Amino acid sequence: MPFIVKNTTFPTFFDLISPHSCRGCGRIGEPLCECCKNYIFKNHTKICPNCKTKKTTDSCKKCPDLPPIFVVSTKNSLLGSLIHDYKYHSVRALAKPLSELLDSCLPKNLPKNSILVPLPTATHHVRARGFDHTYLIAKNLGRLRHLEVKKLLIRRKNTVQVGANREERLSQASLAYTLNPKNKIEKDATYILLDDVWTTGASIKAAIQKLRQAGVGKIIICLLAYAEGSDVITKFTIANARNATIKPIIA
Repeated sequence: MPFIVKNTTFPTFFDLISPHSCRGCGRIGEPLCECCKNYIFKNHTKICPNCKTKKTTDSCKKCPDLPPIFVVSTKNSLLGSLIHDYKYHSVRALAKPLSELLDSCLPKNLPKNSILVPLPTATHHVRARGFDHTYLIAKNLGRLRHLEVKKLLIRRKNTVQVGANREERLSQASLAYTLNPKNKIEKDATYILLDDVWTTGASIKAAIQKLRQAGVGKIIICLLAYAEGSDVITKFTIANARNATIKPIIA
């Protein structure tokens, strides 16, 4: 099934005097050009990030305890470079193309009363970047899909997962989240948990457990990428993008 991206990015005054260049091929005009988007789409496969096996349905038969998971692609690619620039180089303009990738990854028809729930970012990371990277993507995706965005979870403590091993991540994540008292649980809603990268799955699994304990029955997971073996990003060339087939764009 081909992916179709809605072109919803309009140039601002600052874009005109100092335009972005594509993070993939360097083409001037936008932070991710259509060729490079289609390169990412071309490498999309239905993989369960937990057991790394191909899925024939939205849910994984080998991981029945997990809700349906929709993930764009592996982190070991151009997508990994985009996420790295977005998070660690504070390239806020990448929020829109990353949300467009998620839009294409999710089913066309979502359940009624679906609500986006971004996984909360540690406070010190928000301060360092100047923005909450998952919340910003969620807001853009919410505009594309006309979905409500709720900060249903909040950080209980600033656990640091970068560089931690699997056991440390599991321990940190189990203590990381609590329910936001400002937002009530809607029993009939479908909550779409949104995160950037599945590494060990500790954060997502902890969030799922917290929501289920609160009485949430319907959960969907939406991810930009999953770490496949090594966390090293493979080399991406301009030829990769320019050989990708251009798909129709709907304005």
